[in-house]
Amino acid sequence: MKSNLEFEGKNVKIAINAASEELNIPPSEIKYDIISNGSSGIFGLVGAKKAKIRVHLSDSNNNNVRNHISKMDRVRSFEENNVKTLVDEAFRQAPDRPTIVPPKHDELLETVLDAPVDIASESIQAGKKALQKIIDFITEETSVSVEAGPGLVLFNVIGGNSGVLIGKKGQNLEAIQYLIDKIVNKNSDKRVRIQVDVEGYLKTRKENLVKLAGRLAEKTKRTGRPSTIGQISAQDRRTVHLTLKADKEVRTQSIGDGYYRKLVIFPKKSNYRKKKHKDNVIAVK
Repeated sequence: MKSNLEFEGKNVKIAINAASEELNIPPSEIKYDIISNGSSGIFGLVGAKKAKIRVHLSDSNNNNVRNHISKMDRVRSFEENNVKTLVDEAFRQAPDRPTIVPPKHDELLETVLDAPVDIASESIQAGKKALQKIIDFITEETSVSVEAGPGLVLFNVIGGNSGVLIGKKGQNLEAIQYLIDKIVNKNSDKRVRIQVDVEGYLKTRKENLVKLAGRLAEKTKRTGRPSTIGQISAQDRRTVHLTLKADKEVRTQSIGDGYYRKLVIFPKKSNYRKKKHKDNVIAVK
């Protein structure tokens, strides 16, 4: 009795090697038909298609292959279930899990180490490997580098489709970062804060948030009315909190439930009353 399996790759040779690795059969002994030679598309960007082959399995190797496939199916099933759980948690979409409400003081969300992190450690390298696998499923031609600071590990993603990796308002990047954080810290006694950046996006976004926080703080002090920044991530709220922490004329507070909450900048009443009284005095004179 014969059976057939299909394998894909960027070209036929890579598809054959994939079949060889998964079936534990030397490439020279694999019998196959070419279903598709693949295509690089227009300039390698649009309309690209993978090569596909159909491997014919004989009776002599069917038992070993069947046992191998059964084992791989069990591994895949276990990994897919665990990945799905993490993805659901990252996007807060699990139907049977209550929404997690972050603490009021977002600047205290992360408890991290003060000492520099060893980027050669097993947990950091596992995070790097997992990140590379995730982004390879989303886009091509990417690389990941790692930088470390006091209690912080920054994974930099270079290349690929940065817009897709980042997503609307950075939602995709936030979800990916959440997954890598879970992977790195799952076997660690002391928590390390994880950041995943794509083409310097985090730096640019932080600079823009600092400017926005400054403008809204000035507006709040001038009008005496609260200003709201709607639906931003915990990391962005933390940036705004820390930016305005030293300003004695305003205070910041996160309001609402869920992963994306609103941040409100309030005037400190005593300071606003003093300013209003001073303006009235000047007007009378």
